[in-house]
Amino acid sequence: MYKIIRKDGRAKRGELQTVHGTIQTPVFMNVGTVGAMKGAVSTQDLQDLKTQVVLCNTYHLHVRPGDQVVKQLGGLHKFMVWDKPILTDSGGFQVFSLAGLRKIKEEGVTFHSHVDGRKIFMGPEESMQIQSHIASTIAMAFDECPPHPATRKYMQDSVDRTTRWLGRCKAEMARLNAREDTINPHQLLFGINQGGTFEDIRMEHAKRIAEMDLDGYAIGGLAVGESHEEMYRILDETVPYLPSDKPTYLMGVGTPANILEGVDRGVDFFDCVYPARNGRHGHAYTNHGKMNLSNAKYELDDRPLDETCDCPVCRHYSRAYIRHLLKAKEMLGMRLMVTHNLYFYNSMMEEIRDAIEQGRYQEYKKQKLEQLEEETR
Repeated sequence: MYKIIRKDGRAKRGELQTVHGTIQTPVFMNVGTVGAMKGAVSTQDLQDLKTQVVLCNTYHLHVRPGDQVVKQLGGLHKFMVWDKPILTDSGGFQVFSLAGLRKIKEEGVTFHSHVDGRKIFMGPEESMQIQSHIASTIAMAFDECPPHPATRKYMQDSVDRTTRWLGRCKAEMARLNAREDTINPHQLLFGINQGGTFEDIRMEHAKRIAEMDLDGYAIGGLAVGESHEEMYRILDETVPYLPSDKPTYLMGVGTPANILEGVDRGVDFFDCVYPARNGRHGHAYTNHGKMNLSNAKYELDDRPLDETCDCPVCRHYSRAYIRHLLKAKEMLGMRLMVTHNLYFYNSMMEEIRDAIEQGRYQEYKKQKLEQLEEETR
């Protein structure tokens, strides 16, 4: 199912075979939270932007349109017209970040919808059921997302509960995949490592979940306020205790530099809202640093966003025109920016895979980081 094609230091070039196609890793997953990319980028567009995987969210799709609606319409792939892999986040992060009032018990979490205030209960079984209705390619286990910072006792208790919940997730997914009415009986399950910035808790948790023989392993609870250096330190300490013959996913990360450093530490999967969110706010990622199109110096600039980029936007539109659209609050401006940024991220992942295959990842990483720190002309 997952095989490593080449290693270069700790960096892995692999493939994950799924029922919806083979994922070439390392991979960046484009975030389509409610089954759509923010910025009016369609799934047809994503096919042209080298997108391999779309990440959608269990909690948001449960709230609206409702996972039963998605199931009745044939599952999320059919609903959003996307035939490649989809990973669904379990909803755990949203339960703990969006819900103001919530009650955590061993069974699960009771909280109020951020849309209409109705009371919702979600535990490991409910999260697996919702994800089975959605019929994603990869389901994430339901975990507790502890606050940052947290005391050692809180973190240990939280991680222990997450481990117990993982066992329940695995059992429930096996039950659901065996049902005759399940849309995707080949749904994969990834477990999540937690522990904040406590190295020993992280390592011990990694060992415990590694024994559960899951389809993949994620590292959660990072990029939540700790420094980049702390994040890299935790990766250095934790990744070696996760199975190297299974994909490793660093959740919610991140900047191009974060991705380059994560790959160097053995990470296969990444996701982040940055390319879409920053694009909508006028920030373009380029091979010569980040560009803020609100800067007056681009008002008469008839060059593309990135003269080294062959994306659909850079082939046709100027910085001046896109700046005008953003200033005029035209949706097309956001659409063009998000399109370019997603293409940039997915192209960078192609370069990363090529560099690992050719045994020159360190050289590539150094050169790319230097480019990213440049100031755009």
